Amino acid sequence: MNRYPNCSTNHTQIWSHYLVLALGIPQLAINIASVIFNCRVIFTRIATKELHKPISVLFCNLAFSDLFTSFSGFWISMLFITNPDITIFGSKDMLAPYAFYTVSILSTIYNLVSIGTECYLAVAESMRTRFRVARNHSVAAVLINQVLAFFLGCLPLMGWNCLSMEKNLSVLYSPFCVDYLIFITIPNVVVAFLIPLFTYLRIIIILRKRKLRMKACGQATGTYKSAEIQVARTSIFIWLLALISYAPVFAGVIFGAINKQCHIDLYPGVYIFRNCTAMLITTNCLGNPIIYALKAKTVGAKLKALKCLFTAHARACTLENI
Repeated sequence: MNRYPNCSTNHTQIWSHYLVLALGIPQLAINIASVIFNCRVIFTRIATKELHKPISVLFCNLAFSDLFTSFSGFWISMLFITNPDITIFGSKDMLAPYAFYTVSILSTIYNLVSIGTECYLAVAESMRTRFRVARNHSVAAVLINQVLAFFLGCLPLMGWNCLSMEKNLSVLYSPFCVDYLIFITIPNVVVAFLIPLFTYLRIIIILRKRKLRMKACGQATGTYKSAEIQVARTSIFIWLLALISYAPVFAGVIFGAINKQCHIDLYPGVYIFRNCTAMLITTNCLGNPIIYALKAKTVGAKLKALKCLFTAHARACTLENI
């Protein structure tokens, strides 16, 4: 059965050349900029020999994932510019780029969750928890992230696609099937939003508790207040960037699942929205190096200093109470 029984199967050229260029050129530019930024992060991490640190392993893998996303996005953008109609009606040529694009996006999401978890453990209540996060743990997390992302993202290449049938064909991401997109999108959106939200909220709560304990001991809390504000701002920025980047894709998948209109009836508005969501995802890949390579370095230095500060103040408070 066809999901769109009253739609014509005559796939004529419907894209305007000017509209294709207006959407395709910015996509290419953002992808190129993202490649440059993420290559800089990778080379910097390797050149400074920081890969012995657990968090640096995760940062470097995140940059590789974003780099892969940018290359895949560049591939899709070139196909869109050279033959835009296959991005509407679907083609075998779109299957591999979309699959690799999915792999890289899933890998980015899993890396963001791993980084949030590592940051939480870095400021956990027990100082011993921090030292249990070793480099081999980060390497294991990276391997698990990549294997899981590759397996889930390549399912369409293994046969879960709608190239030969239109019953479940996605109107936005042909030749992917609607049920595959729902299977991939819903659990990973939950992972991308809820787990980082929990970890960063816990970090802020832990810092606030420590500040109150120091205040109860009569110690100055100005440094902790400054760190709390810095961590809160960075955490909110990270979470909002993920929300802005991935929520539209989730909305597009849901729309595709309930849509009964023909492809031609959705042009141009819905397909402009689809291309804009791709640009938002690449913008996330462009923003990650700025947040995690620049802001996170400052926040990490503050948290490290605060750990020593809190230990010294806790000892002082203990001696006063004896």
